Amino acid sequence: MGGYTELLNHKNGFYAFESSLHVFPDRTFGSEVGFAEWNSQDSWRDEYGPLAANLAFFAEDLFGNQFAISDDGIVIFDPETGKCDHLASDIAEWAHQILIDYEYLTGCRLAHEWQIQHGSIPSGNRLVPKIPFVLGGEYELANLRIADSKLSMFERADIAKQVAGLPDGAHVTLKVE
Repeated sequence: MGGYTELLNHKNGFYAFESSLHVFPDRTFGSEVGFAEWNSQDSWRDEYGPLAANLAFFAEDLFGNQFAISDDGIVIFDPETGKCDHLASDIAEWAHQILIDYEYLTGCRLAHEWQIQHGSIPSGNRLVPKIPFVLGGEYELANLRIADSKLSMFERADIAKQVAGLPDGAHVTLKVE
């Protein structure tokens, strides 16, 4: 699977860069959600429907943006839009990209600032925007809240479905159910 199994042979799930990068372990243990459970069709990904099809999610950044293995290599999946951007051809190249641009690709600077002010980020949690980034929310501490990773994916799936296919700059009125 694009080198993911080899990565897990070295370290079976981990947090890095002040907890801003989370790589899922191969299986769930304790409060740590494993790869199979995270990718289960009867979980959050079902809410995204075809937006999450053919993707195997193996890691996430501070904000819950997902790193996934796709037919074309490694992509970044935006939970607020459901859009994917190609990042690397395989896990080795992904790791290289993370190392050379970790502040941008993981959100490390904000993880550091958050933890100075609020303490550590608990396992299974991410910092998600109060005002969604896709709707103009800022990447700053005042716009962030701590949230359970899985629950935040459910919440943002609804946003992604509502903005899917809209052009940049379109007027959006979100329906909250």
